[in-house]
Amino acid sequence: MDDAGVPELRATIAAHRALIEKGRAELRAAYEAKPMTTALLRGYAALADATIVHLWEASKMPGDATLAAVGGYGRGEMFPASDADLLILLPAPPDAELRARLEVLVSALWDVGLAIGHSVRTVDECLEAARDDITVQTNLLEARLIAGDAMLFEHFERLYRKQLDPGEFFRAKLLEREQRYARYDDTPYSLEPNCKESPGGLRDLQLLGWIARAAGLGRNWRELARRRLITGSEANDLRGCERFLQHARIRLHYLTGRAEDRLLFDYQEKLALAMGIGPSAAKRAAEILMQHYYLTAKKLTQINGILLLNYAAEILPGRELPAIVIDRDFQMVRELLDIRDDKVFERNPPALFDCFLRLQQRSELKGMTARTLRALWVNRTRINAAFRADPANRAKFIEILQQKRGIVHAFRRMNQNGILSRYLPAWQRILCQMQHDLFHIYTVDQHTLMVLRNMRRFTMGEHAHEYPLMTRLILGFERHWLLYVAVLFHDIAKGCGGDHSVLGMADAREFCDTHKLDPDDAELVVWLVRHHLTMSHVAQKEDTTDPQTVQRFAAIVADERRLAGLYLLTHADIRGTSPKVWNGWKGKLLEDLFFATQRLLRGATPEQALRQDDRLEYARQILRYHGLRSGIEDALWEQLDTVYFMRHSSEEIAWHTRMLYFQVDASEPVVKARVSEKGAGLQVMVYAPDQKNLFVRITGFFSRMGFSILDAKIHTTRRGHALDSFILQHTTDEDNYRDSTALIEHELTELLNAPDKILRPAPGRLSRQVRHFPITPMVSLRPDETNRRYLLSIDAADRPGLLFSIAEVFAHYDINIETAKIATLGERVEDTFLLTGGGLEFNKRAIQLERDLLECLPLAP
Repeated sequence: MDDAGVPELRATIAAHRALIEKGRAELRAAYEAKPMTTALLRGYAALADATIVHLWEASKMPGDATLAAVGGYGRGEMFPASDADLLILLPAPPDAELRARLEVLVSALWDVGLAIGHSVRTVDECLEAARDDITVQTNLLEARLIAGDAMLFEHFERLYRKQLDPGEFFRAKLLEREQRYARYDDTPYSLEPNCKESPGGLRDLQLLGWIARAAGLGRNWRELARRRLITGSEANDLRGCERFLQHARIRLHYLTGRAEDRLLFDYQEKLALAMGIGPSAAKRAAEILMQHYYLTAKKLTQINGILLLNYAAEILPGRELPAIVIDRDFQMVRELLDIRDDKVFERNPPALFDCFLRLQQRSELKGMTARTLRALWVNRTRINAAFRADPANRAKFIEILQQKRGIVHAFRRMNQNGILSRYLPAWQRILCQMQHDLFHIYTVDQHTLMVLRNMRRFTMGEHAHEYPLMTRLILGFERHWLLYVAVLFHDIAKGCGGDHSVLGMADAREFCDTHKLDPDDAELVVWLVRHHLTMSHVAQKEDTTDPQTVQRFAAIVADERRLAGLYLLTHADIRGTSPKVWNGWKGKLLEDLFFATQRLLRGATPEQALRQDDRLEYARQILRYHGLRSGIEDALWEQLDTVYFMRHSSEEIAWHTRMLYFQVDASEPVVKARVSEKGAGLQVMVYAPDQKNLFVRITGFFSRMGFSILDAKIHTTRRGHALDSFILQHTTDEDNYRDSTALIEHELTELLNAPDKILRPAPGRLSRQVRHFPITPMVSLRPDETNRRYLLSIDAADRPGLLFSIAEVFAHYDINIETAKIATLGERVEDTFLLTGGGLEFNKRAIQLERDLLECLPLAP
């Protein structure tokens, strides 16, 4: 290596370290004297620029090399402890001498006190990296020339812009946002939020800026307002949110002396005082700070939702379709609920509840338009005493609780838009209220919504593997929506002083009385609020092996309905405090107490939940009808889990048992087919030792045979056998299914006995209906509560071979399907899979899977 220039470089290090320390001290002093975020952030970037440029020049880099700032540093913003991300752009890969010179430069940058992130790439390497990695693509979006060859930088920018697809960038950033939100439990209201990465944090503001920049929509909030993507007021609100979050992050960095973005309990009080927030008569400074933070995050997520909808309309315009009228107040526009005019809520205030009901009742609606969201917020104050006293409005609120779908989404939207706290004044007390204890990690209102989510999950088959007993209990619980009422009020009196369980009874009783609940139902709700901590206390803190303990608890409970309701509420409540609080030990304590109490109340050994018991008993009756002796089913049934029995009818269970009871340990595939119970298609059962690509092979076979899969239920037995059942319908509407049964049994068995043989389906086209009424495909991948399995939901238009294409993606990623629920509703598919393997615990891998699945889903032009 030529050492020319290196001594000079080394000689400047000490001087520049001193200059940087002096510059940082001056910036901090100026900020403390007059806290202005823009001046500080740009000052840090300018300080880094001056040092980096000088060291670059001292290193005597080749004249055709380019040095660029990327990421936040590229925007010209640096927080006190931020890294300076650099891109060293070269016309060709570096030789050994240049590599050594670059190493000296990077080492010098660290030596002067800069935290450096760097990459050395050619233009082609940059473009290739951007194609494969949305993070790289985003960093390069904000590239800024610092030093070196301007022509090379302009050449790179021109090619990068040419390659950049705003629509694809928009979709990828939304997928990335979804994964980021999932890491923070989809809530801004954690008690120790990350002011950068959590929902409602700085990253959400940056996301809005990145998308606008990629699509050429604007470079700041005012430019977006001029394009009417947001209002002037919303632009001011965004800037206000940005300033508050920037102040919080700056102060955190100064407070901790490092790049700390979490508002941990350890820092909150000091941070509040540093930001000029003092205590009040009723609240500590930290509580006031965090309430300000949550309200900021709430406002930000509100405007974020509106702006992303408007971005979608600009970036993904698609084909303009006429609005579909729903009723006198609402219409559907681009699969979103839209008010028919801006004065709907002013003219008809009860429509404030109707919009949530419409979303629940119409699965084709994916959300609300931007103007509907704005109108909700603006008109929330129309929910006044007269509105709350109107029996029709009270009935609609109960109706929202009784819907089959969308309950959690409805209440989250009502809370986000200020509707819930206007209708339930007591809710205002817990809005953004912190909980200082060892268990809760959310504010009281968000904890309550988490508990509501958990309670709803107990009713859903796709979560039965997580909560098998709860699922059986709630499905047998008459009017289980009453449990949702108990959830809403179980912590409503927190922060009022005294025992919130006792104080909350008054609010719950008033609600039940004003909403005309049946007296027995009202007593149940009030009792659950009063005792929502009792079962947890007894199970964890008393000796449940002592008969007197169980007898005392049984005396409090008094009947099985209360016991089931309390068990469900306790489970949902504990799981809603923090993902780390729940464990198997607590579950075992609660379960033991539940069954012990049930024995006392019944006077007998506990039975399985009513619906499953009835289903299994009827299946046994069918087996006896066919002449099979009692107990013949045990060998097979012992290998099956709750999910299997939930998802199959008694007739299906009996049919599977009759076909398999004598070959439970079969080493060869067993394929059986019959005309479905209603004669509308074929029912096929496949039982075989689980094998690689089994699902791909089966779906490919059915598609090649001209069958569309209307429903699929995928299960794996405890001994590792696949037990899959399918409902098929011929794509040509052929109804002579009986003649196909023997052919399917023979051909599919032959195929499965041929290792690795796959029959690919013939290519197909979208139906005419889908071409005229396009369905936006949606893919959602989330970990279950164990973080060992992943729930994948797919909502898309159907097409021939679609399930095969999905299965191929799974196979490519080496993903195992534990269970699957395939639902074909006309031209629409709504599929849910429980997955393991495939490296899904890695964020980049999960995002790529979602992108690959979206690519294989049909989207009409």
